[in-house]
Amino acid sequence: MSDHTGGEKEQTTGTQATLRLRRKSERLSGQKSSVCSRSYFVVVMVFFHLYIINVIALLFYVHYSNGQEDVGRGPDPPGYQPDPEYRRPPPTPDPPRDVSLIRVEGIRVGHVQKISLVPDQVHEMKTLSLKPLLFEIPDFLSDDECRVVMQLAQLKGLMESQLMVQDDQEDLVKELNLSPEEIFNLLDINQDGQLQLHEILTHSRVRDGIWLTPENLREIYVGLNADKDGDGLLSLEEFKLLSNDAFQRFLQQRGVKRSQLVRNSRHTWLYQGHGAHQVLQDIKTRVTKLTRLPATLVDLSEPLQVVRYEEGGHYHAHHDSGPVYPETACTHTRIAANVSTPFETSCRYITVLFYLNSVEGGGETAFPVADNRTYDEVSLIQNDVDLMDTRRHCDKSNLRVKPTKGTAVFWYNYLSDGKGWVGEQDDYALHGGCVVTHGTKWVANKWINIDPDYQRQARYQQLVSQQPDEEEDDDDKDAAQHSDMHISNVHMDL
Repeated sequence: MSDHTGGEKEQTTGTQATLRLRRKSERLSGQKSSVCSRSYFVVVMVFFHLYIINVIALLFYVHYSNGQEDVGRGPDPPGYQPDPEYRRPPPTPDPPRDVSLIRVEGIRVGHVQKISLVPDQVHEMKTLSLKPLLFEIPDFLSDDECRVVMQLAQLKGLMESQLMVQDDQEDLVKELNLSPEEIFNLLDINQDGQLQLHEILTHSRVRDGIWLTPENLREIYVGLNADKDGDGLLSLEEFKLLSNDAFQRFLQQRGVKRSQLVRNSRHTWLYQGHGAHQVLQDIKTRVTKLTRLPATLVDLSEPLQVVRYEEGGHYHAHHDSGPVYPETACTHTRIAANVSTPFETSCRYITVLFYLNSVEGGGETAFPVADNRTYDEVSLIQNDVDLMDTRRHCDKSNLRVKPTKGTAVFWYNYLSDGKGWVGEQDDYALHGGCVVTHGTKWVANKWINIDPDYQRQARYQQLVSQQPDEEEDDDDKDAAQHSDMHISNVHMDL
């Protein structure tokens, strides 16, 4: 009995011990599992925070490295040790600029902003288009100021704005030593191997200053027997048969009317510097405030041009400035160019046009492609409709400004380069004067000349500042030469 009872006690005792060990083991196991979970969490959080810190550090590194390191090389990774023999090349900063050109904001078409140009008077400036950036300012000039400017122009005397036929273009072609193939390729705008009517028309206007219609051109083709197959196109072989001055000789023989000129008007130049009439100086000061440009740039620009259009007068669509290529130079900075170029162009950054009287009929300023979605030179002449023809198709222009006495309009002929200076030519600045159908039209132009080459403009200003003041007659002579070259040279930029 005792043995049996003792055995049962031992068995019971062993079972209880086993249960205690199992519970202890389970408790220890649970504790280990909890400890592992917490450890894993801590490790993950530590790595996560380290990652965040590294990212932040990298961002600070990039931020403080930009502008100090070579822009062509990205930031070095953390822990990177550069080669002691490696030397980064010094950065090449842009040339320092003392002047940044402020451009007036157009906001949107129809937007009106208040501007202060004269004491105790507020003018309203309305945005007429964004392409080109074009504004209208009513009452910019008073009636008395308009009268004085017209009287001064008449006192000075007006000259023909364009000669009937220019006879020096063949010499220019010889100087450039261009072959017929090279001229053909320059004229072939769409590069299809054929010269369409509009391509030849552009060529004739560039060379001769004669405004031919498609009908006129077909008559010349017949007279010169130029279009052998009669398809209205000139192939390279047909073009080679024409001499450089074939069109010019034909026109001289047939005779040219004033209405066939690119420009039919008379003009003169009025000096605006020291000693000039106070009204002329006041206009220049007002233009400086309007454009918000440095006074020096305005002072060194062309004098005021005054133009009179009689009944029937017009100016076909054109650009006041041409694009500046390596082969061209700005007329006003030619003394600082230090190069000899076959072409010069009037680098007119801004045009300010004043209406000196209200025209009885016609005479609007037309902008054929203002605010077009796209600009396509080829599409300017389609199906015998020439958008550049201000005698016949002015009504098809996208925008026309009616001449109103005292009103001024101004626009930018160039875009911005994005760095505060002159950029590319604005093709949408194409404009012309519609034919005056009744009465007389008087306008004045103030052009602000700026060279797209900043360093050349700066050199020019430095050279001028070192020269003694020139007499009024010398300024007028230079201005007249500048204007005469505009028609022949701006359009010769091809």
